[in-house]
Amino acid sequence: MKIGIIQATSQKSKNFILEKYIKESVGSNDQVFNFGIYQDSSASLSYVQVSLAVALLINSKAIDFIVTGCTSGQGMMLACNTFPNIQCGYIPTPQDAFLFGHINNGNVVSFPLGLNWGWSGEINFEQTIKNLFEQPWGQGYPPSQAKRKIRNAQEVKNLNVISKKSMIDIIPKIDPDLIFPVLNYEPIYNFIIKNGTDQKLISIIKRIKNDYKN
Repeated sequence: MKIGIIQATSQKSKNFILEKYIKESVGSNDQVFNFGIYQDSSASLSYVQVSLAVALLINSKAIDFIVTGCTSGQGMMLACNTFPNIQCGYIPTPQDAFLFGHINNGNVVSFPLGLNWGWSGEINFEQTIKNLFEQPWGQGYPPSQAKRKIRNAQEVKNLNVISKKSMIDIIPKIDPDLIFPVLNYEPIYNFIIKNGTDQKLISIIKRIKNDYKN
């Protein structure tokens, strides 16, 4: 599985912590890609712009799963869930992370990187990430209700597909001030162009970026 890391600029001091504990917690066959926003980076993306980057990474099929966050974690979760094919969970605790992976089986998680991040905050994040990547995912919980939980999780994904427009329909309508900083952020743009497999979406992304240059 390809796992991405990207958090809002407001919490860029936590980026190295995310990378450290995610790399320690994932499986031996997983790949981790850190897109920042890095601690020493001058780039500035709001949580809304980061959620757009998340949607582009997932919908282009360049990345399978993303760990993200902002100060509260709530805004990022809500913003990510406005996009098609995104099931973003809010995981402030190890219990939330375990239940998200085993019941909801989504593809993005948002962590509060500022709220309640006091003494022992790093310990809570470490255990939360360990619980998140505890395999196998999507098995339902508790075991006595597993079949129903698996069915319900799939129903949510099906509703996501039929209730939202595709990224191909959405991108041309996005405010240029919102999307261009995302497309100009090279770690995201270059990775999508190189690794994405949805060629129709990638072509539109290239065209919009080129239109901006011109």
